[in-house]
Amino acid sequence: MDIALYLLAAILIVTGLAGAILPVLPGIPMIFGGIWLAAAVDDYRHLGLGWLLAIGALGALGVIVDFVAATLGARRIGASRMALWGASLGTLVGMFFGLPGLVFGPFAGALVGELASGTSVLRSTHVGVGTWLGLLCGTLLKLVISCVMVGLFGLALLVG
Repeated sequence: MDIALYLLAAILIVTGLAGAILPVLPGIPMIFGGIWLAAAVDDYRHLGLGWLLAIGALGALGVIVDFVAATLGARRIGASRMALWGASLGTLVGMFFGLPGLVFGPFAGALVGELASGTSVLRSTHVGVGTWLGLLCGTLLKLVISCVMVGLFGLALLVG
């Protein structure tokens, strides 16, 4: 039974790493779930509470970064308050429409928000692109955080 549970943990971790790039999968929660499952099967001998809290804190940071990255991208461009709300709302609504919604939702939300604040179409498009670049940078940061989580897991197995 332990082998099957370790295999499931490995599948969760590998699939979670793919989910760090593909916005359809909840990558970081899957990685943490796989790490926690592996630790539980091992009776927490190699991976204790301190390691799990550190990895969990990194995971929480990764989830937060993933959610606010598009809004920070819009803010960096100098977007209006309406565009920032639009990017946040577009991210939230986009989650329900799969990959296209997650890619275009923040862009469309920021674009519509900036247009609603009375700026030109060109400026609104600029804000939308900034939002999308923020989303792209957030995905890259989420991938780095995911790899650090897996690296800490490996380190804990080696030294624990």
